[in-house]
Amino acid sequence: MMKLDSPAGSNNYNINNKRAFAGILISKETIEKVTVFAYEMCFGTGHHRDCRTGGQYDRKGGEKFCNTFQGKLAEAVLYNYLKSEGLELKEPDFGIYPKGIWDDSDLEIQGKKINVKSAASQSNLLLLETKDWNHQAQYIPNILLNNGTSVSYDYFVLVRIQPDIKKLFKTERLFLNNEIDRKTIDNILSANTWYFDIAGYSTNSDIIAAIKNEHVLPQNAILNQYTKMDAGNYYIQSGDMKPIKNFVQELKTI
Repeated sequence: MMKLDSPAGSNNYNINNKRAFAGILISKETIEKVTVFAYEMCFGTGHHRDCRTGGQYDRKGGEKFCNTFQGKLAEAVLYNYLKSEGLELKEPDFGIYPKGIWDDSDLEIQGKKINVKSAASQSNLLLLETKDWNHQAQYIPNILLNNGTSVSYDYFVLVRIQPDIKKLFKTERLFLNNEIDRKTIDNILSANTWYFDIAGYSTNSDIIAAIKNEHVLPQNAILNQYTKMDAGNYYIQSGDMKPIKNFVQELKTI
């Protein structure tokens, strides 16, 4: 796996192993289902944490909605894709949880846990917040829960979404709002056609290797000249991830 370009002594990092976005249309039904979930989690009875682990600022309602929408949409489209390939797996969890409770894993197939990571279409990194993961690639928040939830994942899949919902909300000056009515959000979403691609997947051993080899984007690092990292992250570049067709073949042999 390749490390990001970073001149010695510099806090600037640049991607050097990309994979081009190849969009697949997302159905309106999927967008609607995910919107209902995300709105309830962020503006209803659910709970979404205000701050990233190790992050430096509290997230407003608009940003939390964007993160929740993009993350759950990634789970939903990956589920639909794997079903279309003839695989049987549990549906994504659309339960609305209060503070301190979250779903056990993103997707599961025949006992294998799949961690789904989402990003905008122009992104090329699978990112894992350093304070959330130990050197055995175990998820620390679930270890701390100590209630039988999974701490390890067999696969990590990067799903990219177009358009970038954060940019849409920023354009409408909603990203930092704590109160947004549902109709306003529906109007933004329905005015766009939505696409996804699956940039690739990595195994648990790939994540352990990335952590061991110090594939780290530090807090406050500048990525691609303009993105400042709020929290430190382990990373794998999209070009280093395995193709999704290999993932489907591997799952069919389980």
